[in-house]
Amino acid sequence: MAETTVTEVMTELAALEDPKALAVNKKHGDDHAVNLTKLRAVAKRLKTQQELARELWATDDTAARLVALLICRPKAFERDELDVMLRQSRTPKVHDWLVNYVVKKSPHAEDLRVAWFADTDPVVASAGWALTTERVAKKPDGLDLTGLLDNIESDLRKAPDRLQWAMNHCLAQIGIEHAELRARAIDIGERLEVLKDYPTPPNCTSPFAPIWITEMVRRQNGK
Repeated sequence: MAETTVTEVMTELAALEDPKALAVNKKHGDDHAVNLTKLRAVAKRLKTQQELARELWATDDTAARLVALLICRPKAFERDELDVMLRQSRTPKVHDWLVNYVVKKSPHAEDLRVAWFADTDPVVASAGWALTTERVAKKPDGLDLTGLLDNIESDLRKAPDRLQWAMNHCLAQIGIEHAELRARAIDIGERLEVLKDYPTPPNCTSPFAPIWITEMVRRQNGK
């Protein structure tokens, strides 16, 4: 079978564009007009193609980049390549998928976590916090959890939106996973009131840390 070209993928994605999807996505800071279920179907058909993924990424088109992140080989990227890609990620969805679908599976994840965590760019730093949250849940040994709570306590309220969201997730994860720090995590959340009034759909858990922690612990204990 002939290899799929970038032009063919771009043509297919263009045909799937939906103004309604674009309107919804724009509310979240994204600029792609393709329904994600349909986009995932395109990626599923393409399967893994690392070179095509790199070419799609180079287009700077959000839908094409999302497909690229689904068909790439996460372990094939060099550390510096991932760093550049993160800084090129203009939209929240591309940023989120890059961190969750690619960087977390990369052998460079810990090195990048440390570097991004300390970055002065709040969007880059938010990726460092996201990777730290992953370690809080799965591999906390070696992390200074008390230090993280100190950092959150001093900086969470004034952090820019995407960094604030990532820090808040880390706060909740510490409270959920580490019983000895749960009371302090809940107390920090209650005092700072970050995301307290966030509109939460029915049957979804509020991102307000005290509610989030309490609900997830309840579920764990109910198993």
